[in-house]
Amino acid sequence: MAYLRLRILRLVPVFFIVTFASFSLLNILPGDVADAILGGGAEFADNPEGLLEARLEIREELGLDRPIIERYFLWLSNLLQGDFGESQIQLVPVWELILERLPVTLELLILSQFLAILIAIPLGIYSALKADKTADRIIGTVVFGIVAMPPFLLAILFVFFFAVTLQFLPASGYIPIDENLSENLSYFILPAITIGVLEVPVLLRVLRVDLIATLQEDFIANARAKGFSRMYILFNHALRPSSFTLVTMLGLQFGFLISGTVIIEDIFALPGMGKLILESIDNRDAMLLQGAVTIIALTYVIINLLVDILYGFLDPRVGHFGRGRHD
Repeated sequence: MAYLRLRILRLVPVFFIVTFASFSLLNILPGDVADAILGGGAEFADNPEGLLEARLEIREELGLDRPIIERYFLWLSNLLQGDFGESQIQLVPVWELILERLPVTLELLILSQFLAILIAIPLGIYSALKADKTADRIIGTVVFGIVAMPPFLLAILFVFFFAVTLQFLPASGYIPIDENLSENLSYFILPAITIGVLEVPVLLRVLRVDLIATLQEDFIANARAKGFSRMYILFNHALRPSSFTLVTMLGLQFGFLISGTVIIEDIFALPGMGKLILESIDNRDAMLLQGAVTIIALTYVIINLLVDILYGFLDPRVGHFGRGRHD
C-alpha cells in the first residue's frame, strides 16, 4: 500500500502542472471570448467606443481582467468543489456539456483498445515464435508501413474503401447506443479500426521483443527440460513476465489516444470530447475548453494509476503487494 500511496502522490503534481499549463496557454490564444459573445460586434459598426465598452464590460463580468494566476486558483477552488464552471458562450454548466460528449469518446477508445489488443497480442506472439523468419519479416514490414501513415490519411482510405466504394459502413454520423445498438456500433467500426490499427504496431513490437527475451531465460529452459509443451510454456511461464512493457504502453497509448480522437472524431463527425474541444477553440470558450482538458488530464492520471496497480498483480514484488519487503 505504501507503493500505491507514493504513486498517487507523484500523479497529483502532474495534474496540477497540466491544468495550469493549459489554463495559461488558453489565455494567450489569439482572439477574445468577448468578441465571440458579441458576434463580431456588427451592432456597433458605427459606434467603436460602444464596442470597446461592451468588450470591457464582458471581460470584467467574466473575470478576464484579473491576473491569470488569480483566475486559475479561483477556477481550481471551484473545481475541487465539483464546479467546472459555465460555458461562456452557451451559458450552460460545463459538466453537463462534458457528460453529453464523454460517453461517445469512451466508447470509441474502449472499442479501439479492444481491437488493438485483439490484433496485437496474437501477432506479437506469432512474430516472437517466428523471429527472424519470413513471417516475422512480413509482419515487421506491414507494421513499419502502418507507423509511417498519418491517422487522417488512414481514416480517409477506410472511408473511401468501406463506406464509399463497398458501402458496407456509414462514412460519418452517430446514433446513441440506447436508441439502436447495432446502428451505434456500425458508426463506430471505422473510427475504432482507424485508431486501433494505428496502435497495433507499438503493442506488437514491445510484446515481440520482451517475449523473445523471456523465451531465452533459464526458467524457460528448465520448463522445457521438464517436458512441458511449447504452448504450455508460452502461456503459463513466458507471457506474463513479458507483459510489463505491454501494460505500460497500453496506459501511455490510452492517454495519447484521448488527444488523437480530436482528429478522428472530426473526420467521422462523432460528437465526442474531441469535437467538443474543437468547438470550444473556435468559439474561444476558455471555460469549456479548460473543463475538457481537465477531464483528459484526470483520465490520463487515473489510467496511469491503474497501470501501476496492474503491475502489482502481474508481479507482487513490483508494488510489494502480498509478501513484499514492505508490508
